[in-house]
Amino acid sequence: MGVFSCDNTMLVLGFSAFIMVNHVYMGHSFPLDRNFQTRKLQEFKSYFFQREHHVSLASSSSSPSPSPSSPATTGSGVFPVIAYGADPTGKTDSTEAILRAISDAVSGDGVGFLMNGINNVGGVQISLEGGIYKISRPIKFPVAGRGNILIYGGTLKASDNFTTDGYMIDLSSPSSSSSNSQYNYEFITLRDLMLDCNFKGSGIRTINNLRTSIDNCYIAHFTTTGILVQGGHETYIRNCFLGQHITAGGDPGERNFTGTGIDLQGNDNAVTDVVIFSAAVGISISGQANMITGVHCYNKANGFGGTGIYLKVPGITQTRIVNSYFDYTGIVAEDPVQLHVSDCFFLGDAFIVLKSVRGVVDGINIVNNMFSGSDKGIDIVQLDQTNQEFTEIGHVVVDKNNVKGMSLKATIANGVTRVNGTSWSIDFNKILVFPRRIKFVQHTLMTDAGDSFPNTVLRNISENQVLIQSDATVEGSASVTVDQGLWMSS
Repeated sequence: MGVFSCDNTMLVLGFSAFIMVNHVYMGHSFPLDRNFQTRKLQEFKSYFFQREHHVSLASSSSSPSPSPSSPATTGSGVFPVIAYGADPTGKTDSTEAILRAISDAVSGDGVGFLMNGINNVGGVQISLEGGIYKISRPIKFPVAGRGNILIYGGTLKASDNFTTDGYMIDLSSPSSSSSNSQYNYEFITLRDLMLDCNFKGSGIRTINNLRTSIDNCYIAHFTTTGILVQGGHETYIRNCFLGQHITAGGDPGERNFTGTGIDLQGNDNAVTDVVIFSAAVGISISGQANMITGVHCYNKANGFGGTGIYLKVPGITQTRIVNSYFDYTGIVAEDPVQLHVSDCFFLGDAFIVLKSVRGVVDGINIVNNMFSGSDKGIDIVQLDQTNQEFTEIGHVVVDKNNVKGMSLKATIANGVTRVNGTSWSIDFNKILVFPRRIKFVQHTLMTDAGDSFPNTVLRNISENQVLIQSDATVEGSASVTVDQGLWMSS
């Protein structure tokens, strides 16, 4: 039994010491009862772990807990808001604690690599640590001219006395701050956040910032706007869910939805793989060269006055909308110039409206989309000429869309008619988008009469009706192709 008589110092050396002693014990050559060996080993392991646990507790109890008011940095660049006194249960107000964490995170001078006038603070992280935090005013940076910052991992809820018409996260320049840069911030990332605006304010605002990422965020209960982008350049919104009211469609209060899910008041932004499930307008766009892809809008149905995407950029649209899903709500574009809509699905009689403001439309591609309706004769593409007619019509292509339960509209159409006489006509008004406009006609005559070769001439294309005459009586069939958008002059 000499092995068990070793002193306590050897017993607390760690698990490796336990292995060594055990090995020595089992190495004795004299015979021992197996049950005795097992009992002794169990007694030894129990003593060892009890002693180790006692030492661990004594060590931890001697270390003071961090003060909520002291900086929580460990040199890692991570600033956990709980260490600053934030309440992760959401019972008490955490505004000041979160703002202190942000202030410490952006207080460093940083280094270069970003736009002139913006300090790279190295990728500092403000961690919400998976908590729910009540805030009573917007979360803002205390200074401008900072970049490479991440806020992530938790829920913010507006308190009942949240600032009226404020944004829960406000990436705008503080009034007391000055920066030498033409932008306020660069490379700010908001990720894995849930914002409950509590019908007291709005979600996220970014003003005059460069290369901002809003990723995997859920924003609900906003009063006016889920995400507002003003000016700046290249804000990327992806994998997000936005809704004024939390619903999965068919909400009894849908006709009362208000506000806008995403408001893009700037250029060169992208919205990718985003769901907007309740708002009067899904996405409002008043800047050019934006990209919308993989978006699902079922915010408010057309029948209740809702719009999936509203393009308020007359004359300079330059927007691409691809591979998106418009669920009982469609697209409205004012005086669109260079607008591309393709590979989208329009459900529930959803359609596209080209709205005249000054009568300009040019550079339009509405191609390869699917439309599904309820056999009510709704046109897939419609003109709103309430203000004035479209008078400046350039190259417009509406073609190759497939339709079920709605009325097909296009700028390119084919027609076939039986011929028995010296003249025949085909009316294309049912399918052509623009009234009184045909720019190109091609016709083919097929007849069984083998002993004649009649001459034909195109007589009239007014009112979208094609009239063709021949110099002899013809019996057979004629096919006609027309195009409203293809034209050239020499």
